[in-house]
Amino acid sequence: MTETTFALIVTFTIATVLPLIILGLSAVLGPQKAGANKLEPYESGVTAPVGTARERFSVKFYLVAILFIVFDVEAVFLFPWAVNFRELGLFGLAEMFIFIGVLFAGFVYVLKKGALKWD
Repeated sequence: MTETTFALIVTFTIATVLPLIILGLSAVLGPQKAGANKLEPYESGVTAPVGTARERFSVKFYLVAILFIVFDVEAVFLFPWAVNFRELGLFGLAEMFIFIGVLFAGFVYVLKKGALKWD
């Protein structure tokens, strides 16, 4: 058995056994009965619920969240470029200008479509 195989077996064993131990301990040591206060609904600091749980949300909330993730993840690609800026030279600079241009074009497209308007 090689070191890598042994390390994988130990990792998978720990990843399987540890959650089972934690679940078992929480079942044994945790509270067994929920009180009346624990079973009462709680919403944003108010014990009595306001409105219905079936309330519809605007798609704009989800669209803004998706756009944030897309632009945020693309901005994360700037970090490795900044770290290796000198090693990449002029070619790396040109590639990053192309990347930022495509990112900017996507942002302009989103603005033109009105995805960020809340009316």
